[in-house]
Amino acid sequence: QVQLVESGGGLVQPGGSVRLSCAASGFLLSSYYMGWFRQNPGKEREFVAAISRAGGKTYYLDSVKGRFTISRDNAKNTVYLQMNILKPEDTAVYYCARRAAGGTHYSPGDYDYWGQGTQVTVSS
Repeated sequence: QVQLVESGGGLVQPGGSVRLSCAASGFLLSSYYMGWFRQNPGKEREFVAAISRAGGKTYYLDSVKGRFTISRDNAKNTVYLQMNILKPEDTAVYYCARRAAGGTHYSPGDYDYWGQGTQVTVSS
């Protein structure tokens, strides 16, 4: 069955860095766009970044451009989110997701499988 498992979250100081990983199994990763979203309690899930099947195209939320980098290693069945110059407003649970065929890259409703999420807290 399809599984997405995130790891790498934790507590980090403002200005610091963290790399999230998403281990994929149960499907051929190279056949799907993948995305990262984030969510805080009481708020809607927010698009953060997405990447095309081979990694040649990437898309970002405006507020993370220049600070976050999404990448993938299809041979290792893993998607990454490198997060630099972190700010307190980046605090959230971060989710990895698989985009359904033909969907948009920014709408949560266009993703069909989700991981369980990993908490990132940016605080001094």
